[in-house]
Amino acid sequence: MRMKKVGSGIAIFIIAALLFLYPLDSYISQPGGAYDLAPLVEIDDGDEDDVGTFSLMTISLSKATAATYAFAQISSKRKILPVENVRKAGESETEYDLRQKKMMSDSQFNAITVAFNQAGIPIEVDYNGVYIMNVLEKGASDKILKAGDLIKSIDGVALEESGEFVTLIAEKKLGEKVALTVEREDEVLDVTVVLKEIPDAEGRIGLGVGFQEDRNLTTVPEVTMHTSNIGGPSAGLMFTLEIMNRLLDEDLTKGYNIAGTGEMFVDGTVGRIGGADFKVMAADREGVEIFFAPDDELPEEVKAMNPGIMTNYEEAVQTAKKINSKMKIVPVKSIDDALAYLKKLEANS
Repeated sequence: MRMKKVGSGIAIFIIAALLFLYPLDSYISQPGGAYDLAPLVEIDDGDEDDVGTFSLMTISLSKATAATYAFAQISSKRKILPVENVRKAGESETEYDLRQKKMMSDSQFNAITVAFNQAGIPIEVDYNGVYIMNVLEKGASDKILKAGDLIKSIDGVALEESGEFVTLIAEKKLGEKVALTVEREDEVLDVTVVLKEIPDAEGRIGLGVGFQEDRNLTTVPEVTMHTSNIGGPSAGLMFTLEIMNRLLDEDLTKGYNIAGTGEMFVDGTVGRIGGADFKVMAADREGVEIFFAPDDELPEEVKAMNPGIMTNYEEAVQTAKKINSKMKIVPVKSIDDALAYLKKLEANS
């Protein structure tokens, strides 16, 4: 009898582990949190006596298990996302995480650039090489380069200008050896790659990597961001507003708790993001009073291929109504739209 009980206990443990711990090939997204940007953005001698707050919004994303998958099917606050809706084709979990961190880094770069331009303060940009986002299986760099590597030079030529990497590689031929100087974590490596056809690229020759240019930004005053645990580009708009709030001797918040979302591009336009509905839910839960949402324009071909698709602003308004939120949802196409709204806003008494 005792052995039967032990066996039953083990069986129950295994079943529970499969239901709650074994990951499926899909993800679950749900509302995340609101993060006051004041502790996350540090500016030397910046203005710090503002009353209100600017906050960035997040969504929570986790690998699905059988249990969470089943619960998400009956919950209005969870969505099931197929793996192809989250990771790019052939992208590993590690490469996905690196891409999210790089997008966060780029959003901060753009936010600082736009904020300083708006404030009329000069900045200095230096190109720092090429950051490897992913390495294609069976490509020229497979088993040689890794996601996260920083290519500093090609055949002894330091990469110091935008577009230089593409130009130098384009001059090479099939089978040609390319000498690369690479920074990998705390090491500097010299490696050689023999150029091959890029997998699934119709005869194109290259290293077989996904990449982005890496840039260093120098500002006076210096800006430091403390966001190591947050990824993606969607905080760009709110970063820009927080940085401006520190640079200018005025309280842009007018005493309100303000949040929002939207990718910030270097020209000041605000781009579409994912999870606008869940970010509205999280903002309402955290007592946010004003929410900026990208008023993105959807091309007709996109609408035709995705019946029922909404702009981020439309989705935010719909969600706010659904949850009976009192938040003011404000549409923005650019940083200028957000600033114009704040300028007309009466101070919160």
